[in-house]
Amino acid sequence: MTNTLRTSSATQNGRVKVWDPVVRIFHWSLVAAFAVAYLTEDDADFVHQWSGYAALALVAFRVLWGLIGTRHARFSDFVPRPAKLIEYVGLVLRGRESRYLGHNPAAAIMILFLLLAVGMIGVSGWLLTTDWGWGSEVLEDIHETAVNITLVAITLHVFAAIYESFRHRENLVRSMFTGYKRALTHKK
Repeated sequence: MTNTLRTSSATQNGRVKVWDPVVRIFHWSLVAAFAVAYLTEDDADFVHQWSGYAALALVAFRVLWGLIGTRHARFSDFVPRPAKLIEYVGLVLRGRESRYLGHNPAAAIMILFLLLAVGMIGVSGWLLTTDWGWGSEVLEDIHETAVNITLVAITLHVFAAIYESFRHRENLVRSMFTGYKRALTHKK
């Protein structure tokens, strides 16, 4: 059974509870931690480092929640097989993609990428504070390059959410605050 065909009994006025509070708090906390770390990179080492550690801790927690959390939070619910991802991208390019209650296959890959990228940023940043990594230009380059690539990915993530919101007539940003999305009305 695909993600698009599943239904939930937790409905409210034609809406379905999709994002649990843990996922929503994680999402916005990671946004805040990343933004603070990025904006304080040169001016406030203490704040920069601790917001980076917070981001790293959030990623570690999200990985755990992806294994044991609620239905739409679990990786097993949304990580696609390669063939499913390729099929979905082809449907997007033709403007024929289905609406998903949880993450669509492209969003799933973006989530995995962002978790990995923020993890890499956090670990490389931490290593820069150790005796082993202190002053390493290679490590600094890895850290900065990972940040820049992540900024591009975040931009794509935001634009994709806006596109999908318009395409499927559903405010995905609001759903990440409320936890609710429109129920699926028919099978595609």
